Amino acid sequence: MRNPAGHVFLADCPTRLAVEIISDKWAVLVLFGLSQRPHRHGELAELIGGISRKVLTQTLRRLQQYGLVERHAEAPKRVRYSLTELGQTLVEPIEVLTNWARDHGGAVADFLEAASARGEGARP
Repeated sequence: MRNPAGHVFLADCPTRLAVEIISDKWAVLVLFGLSQRPHRHGELAELIGGISRKVLTQTLRRLQQYGLVERHAEAPKRVRYSLTELGQTLVEPIEVLTNWARDHGGAVADFLEAASARGEGARP
């Protein structure tokens, strides 16, 4: 039986799936990287600092399984990735989160630093 709308604590709730997708930092960065135009694998790896090619491949495959990214093979060694129509619907929410991080990320970092200085826990 499918989860009735609004029960976000149940395992099969679509809300939980959405949170799972956007809580993966690499998924969000890949989606945002593809938001302007399609990219080849190497281009995405360069665009997204710190991601290994293996993790990028895994992330792209997972996003394809979700129906958010599509793979276009022009030739065996010439593959581009782009957002699907469904993937495009995540661009605006990701931009909102990005703006929040730009506006408030410093305050969060300051709070963590102050808490650490008071001995209230290690910095993540």
